[in-house]
Formats: sequence, C-alpha cells, structure tokens
Amino acid sequence: MTRRRISILGATGSIGQNTIDLIKRDVDAYEVVALTGAGNIAQLAADARALRADVAVTADESRLDDLRAALIGSGIEAAAGQVALSEAAARPADWVMSAIVGAAGLAPGIAVLQQGATLALANKESLVCAGSLILETARKHDARLLPVDSEHSAVFQALVGEEMAAVERIVITASGGAFRDWPLADLPNATLAQASNHPNWNMGQRITIDSASMFNKALEVIETREFFGVEPEMIEVLVHPESMIHALVGFHDGALMAHVGPPDMRHAIGYALHWPERRALPVERLDLAAIGSLSFRAPDIARWPALRLARDVMARGGLAGAVFNAAKETALDGFIAGALCFTAMAEIVEEVLTQIDATGGHIDAPMTLDNVAAADHLSRKTARDIIEKRAG
Repeated sequence: MTRRRISILGATGSIGQNTIDLIKRDVDAYEVVALTGAGNIAQLAADARALRADVAVTADESRLDDLRAALIGSGIEAAAGQVALSEAAARPADWVMSAIVGAAGLAPGIAVLQQGATLALANKESLVCAGSLILETARKHDARLLPVDSEHSAVFQALVGEEMAAVERIVITASGGAFRDWPLADLPNATLAQASNHPNWNMGQRITIDSASMFNKALEVIETREFFGVEPEMIEVLVHPESMIHALVGFHDGALMAHVGPPDMRHAIGYALHWPERRALPVERLDLAAIGSLSFRAPDIARWPALRLARDVMARGGLAGAVFNAAKETALDGFIAGALCFTAMAEIVEEVLTQIDATGGHIDAPMTLDNVAAADHLSRKTARDIIEKRAG
C-alpha cells in the first residue's frame, strides 16, 4: 500500500492536535513530511517523534536550540522561522493541513498550493486576506483546496451532487459564544477569562475570544463568499446555541439541506483527510430524541458589530479583507494585554478600515503577496497607534 505523504502546519494547536489524533489511529497509512508549531516545543517534538516526521519547524527562531535538543537522537531535522515554515510547506506532499492561526498562515499555504498538493484549509484568514490569490494559485498549479472550518465543510458536503446555479442562499450558524445571553450593558466589562470560556467548543484562546465577539463568524462570512463564489447577499448568519447544525444550503426550489453533527472538529478534519471517501470517525453519534429540540435566533448586530463590518469589507473589496484581519488581530492583542475593553475591539477595527480607505491606494492595490503583506503591516501599525492614543 502506498503511504500518503502529509504535513501539518500548526500541529500544536487544537486543529493540529485533532488532526494528529486521527493520523495516529492509522499511522502506518501515512508518511509525515513536516510538522510545524510555535512555542509549545515539547508537544511539537513529541508528535514529530511519534509520527516519525522528516522535519519539525518552530515559528519562533529563539526556540531553535530547544527544538534541536528535544529531537536529539531522533534523526528528525529541526528548523525555525518564517522562511523555514514556507520551506517546510513547499516540501513535496500529497495532503497538507493548514492550521496556522492568523495571517501568518498565508505564505505557507501559497507554498503548498504551488507544489500542487491538496490543501486542507483551517486557516480562514488566508481566504479573507487574499482569496483571489489563493484560488488563482490553486488553479494555476492544479492544486485542490478543501475546507476544514466546520461551517464551510458542512456547506461543501451539502453541495455534493448539486449545481451552484441552483443555490439560493447559504446559512452558516454561530453558537453566539460566551456572551450570547449577556445584557448588552455588561459587555464592556467582560473579562479575558470570561471571553476565553466557550460554552460548546474546546478551542484555543484567540479563536474562543473571536467567537465571543463574533469576529470569527465575520471572517467566515467573507470566507464563504471567496470559497463558494456566491454574492454577499446570499450569505446569512443564524445563531444556533446548540452547535449541532453547522450550516444549511438553500436551493431555489425552497429546500434547505442541513449538515447536522456533534461539535467535534474531527468530523470536518476527517472528511478533508479522507475526501472523496467518507470513512468511519471516532466522533459522538447524536441521539436526537435525547436532544429533544434545537433553537435558532437572528444575530443582534448591536451585540456583534463584527458581522456588519464583514459586510462593509465585502462591499469595499480589494485588500479590505487584509486590513480587516490585521486590525482584528491587533485589537485582539490589545484586549488580551488589557489595553482594550471587550467592545472596543470592533471600534478599533472600524476606525482602521475607515482611516486606510480614506488614505487611498492601499485597499485598491493589486492582489499580490507583497501588497497583502504591506496592507497587513500598515493596518497593524494603524491599529497600534489608535490603541496607544486611547491609552494616552
């Protein structure tokens, strides 16, 4: 049996660890080329040893000696830094998981596509920042892009055997996060610990806070437009606290196809890993009679202004997605550091979008990797300046 060559970018995060869980259940079927991570050197080295990876890479150049020490005697190559990440992504592989958080995942993802591999995309920021560039690179190199976000995997599955011309709307669901039932007046006082506690999903801190602010869903709205090529007005968001229905696709005959499953990322990961086959996965089987009922509500834009901003970004077009994401990541840094209150994150993002759009030339620049990086850098600086001005 030919072993599939795979790499996992962002192996130490929640998506990466769930991917490794599935790989370990059939480890002899895979040849692991590269694993990458950031600061969790012990986990990265342990997984590289367990999966007999060719190379392990940390994004943190200062931790290279630690990684080398942890891999002594294994024969596994160690490397560090952003260039090393892209070099690892460019190593020949059949299937690559892109689970690096944030805009940092864009360049490695491009490197994967340029070698014609299948890219399982959990890094939604890539499509938000540079959707047309990602899709054009995939087409040019005959590479395949598979969604791993639970919502986009659900849409992808609901569309099997269907024509996009028959699609009338796409509905992606949101749990509502930690503050879905809080009084609006209390949101400015939400603490970091409270925002970091998701009621349904076990995820990393940053994405959990993004869920509470709905910035995560705002990114997914933009990602839906890019991935499936639909008009913005065809995309809807529905708050669904139970997180059992991940997305619905509505067709022009009035039918709605819903994807229903437990809140377990191994389903979407496993679907992408085994595609086009559907194989058995170690996830909970739902007992609908025991669940009894599911609930839905329209999102409150006053509670979650990020959803309104996503619509603004799609209307602006160009590099507005890169500006939006960079401002969002910087505002999130500010909240985590205690420099901003919870509700100020959306205010910072909106102000950055307004300022950079007004200066001219940045949002309308051609979609290239260099221009995306420049817009990202400018947006982060602008956001930091605004945060510092507020603090002063």
